[in-house]
Amino acid sequence: MDQFDSRESNYEYFAQGGLLINDGIIEKCGPLSSLIPFISEDVSIIDYSDKLIIPGFIDTHLHYPQIDVIASPGKDLLDWLERFTFRSEAKYQNPDWANQSSEFFLEELLRNGTTSALVFGTVHPESADALFSAAFERNFRLITGKVAMDRNCPEYLQDTPESSYEEALELINNWHLKGRLQYAITPRFAITSSEAQLEKTAELACLYPNMVIQTHLAENVDEVAWMKELFPKHRSYLDVYDQYGLLRPNSIYAHCIYLDELDEKRLHTTQSSIAFCPTSNLFLGSGLMNLQHYLNKKIQVSLATDIGGGTTFSMLRTMGRAYEVAHLRGDVMSAFDLFYLATFAGAKVLGLDRHIGNFMPGKEADFIVLDLKATPLMERRINSCQTLEEELFVAIILGDDRNIQATYLMAEKKYQRM
Repeated sequence: MDQFDSRESNYEYFAQGGLLINDGIIEKCGPLSSLIPFISEDVSIIDYSDKLIIPGFIDTHLHYPQIDVIASPGKDLLDWLERFTFRSEAKYQNPDWANQSSEFFLEELLRNGTTSALVFGTVHPESADALFSAAFERNFRLITGKVAMDRNCPEYLQDTPESSYEEALELINNWHLKGRLQYAITPRFAITSSEAQLEKTAELACLYPNMVIQTHLAENVDEVAWMKELFPKHRSYLDVYDQYGLLRPNSIYAHCIYLDELDEKRLHTTQSSIAFCPTSNLFLGSGLMNLQHYLNKKIQVSLATDIGGGTTFSMLRTMGRAYEVAHLRGDVMSAFDLFYLATFAGAKVLGLDRHIGNFMPGKEADFIVLDLKATPLMERRINSCQTLEEELFVAIILGDDRNIQATYLMAEKKYQRM
C-alpha cells in the first residue's frame, strides 16, 4: 500500500482469511479457501475467526526512560524537561534500574500491540545496553541509541563530544544488526548539543550512511526561539541539522510543528521524515502539527506515542488524537490513512518496509489480534457498523489496550490478554 493514493484500493481485507507462516516468515496471506491446499496435516492452526488480524503497530518516537514521568503537569516542554524528565533519566546510569525499566517498557509495548519501535535511551550507555538486551531476549524489532547531550541540561546528564562518539561506537559494535536490533544516532536536540558534539555526530553519520538518525525538531515556540539564540548563523532549526549532514533517508524528526516552506522542501528533497506525536503535542500545549499539509507536500510522516510527554502506549488512542488534531485544522483523516500511519508508514521511514509493515510474502510475521468488541460500548457500536472503515474508526476513537487480544513477534505469541 502506498501512502494516501487511491486509499480505497490500497488495502486488502479477507472476511474469512488467514496467514500461512513458516519459521516466522509469512508465506501466503489471503482467503482461507486459497490457503487450504497448502496446509498439510502437520501444520498447526490457530483460529481467530471472530477477531481482526492486522500488522503490528510501529511506534517511531518514544522515550523509555520517561515511563515514570507520564502524566506530570509541566507548564510546557522546557519546564517539563527541567522539573521532571531530567531527574528521572538520571536513574538510568544504574544498570539494575535500567534493566527492570526495560522489561516493563517492552511488556507495555507488547500489551498495546506495538511490535517495532524507535526509542530514545538516556545519555548513559547503560540505558541502551539494557533495552537492547531485553529486546533481544524477546526478538523484538528495536532501534535505539544513547542520547548525545553535552550542554543546557543538568551536569549529571552531560557527556562530551568525544565520549558520546566513543560510547556510540561501542554500542554499535555490541548490538547493531544483532538479531532484529539496530542502533540509532541520537542527538537529543540541537539545544543540548554543542557545535563540537554535532560535528562528532556528523562523523558518526558519515561512518554509517544507512543508520537511522533520530532527534527532535521545532516542537515548541520557546524551544525554537532558544535555538535561534544558540545558532544565530543558521537559517532555521532544520538548517542546523542540515549543515551537519543529518538529513537523509531513515532520519526521523519528531514533532515538526513550526517549519517554513524551505524546511519542508529540504525534508522532501532529502527523504527525511516526520514522527507525528499528537498526544504529547496536546498534553504539553506545544501546538497542532499540520498533518494533511505535510502529506500534500509528499513529506514522509509516521505516527508516534512520544512516551512520556505522550500520554498513552496505545497506538489506537494515538490514532484517535491524530484524527482530532487534523480535525481541528480543518482536515478529516480516514481510518485507513490513520492505520497506515501506525503500520506501513513507520516501516518505510525506518527503512524496514522489506521486512515488516504488511502481510506480503517474505515479511516477518509480526502481527496483532484485535478484538473490536472488547467493551460493551464498542460491541454495541460495532454491531451497527456497515463497513470495515467504520469499524476501524470505532476502534480508533474508542479503542485502547483492551482491544489487543494477542501480540505476535515472528509468529511467536508474546502477549495474550487474560
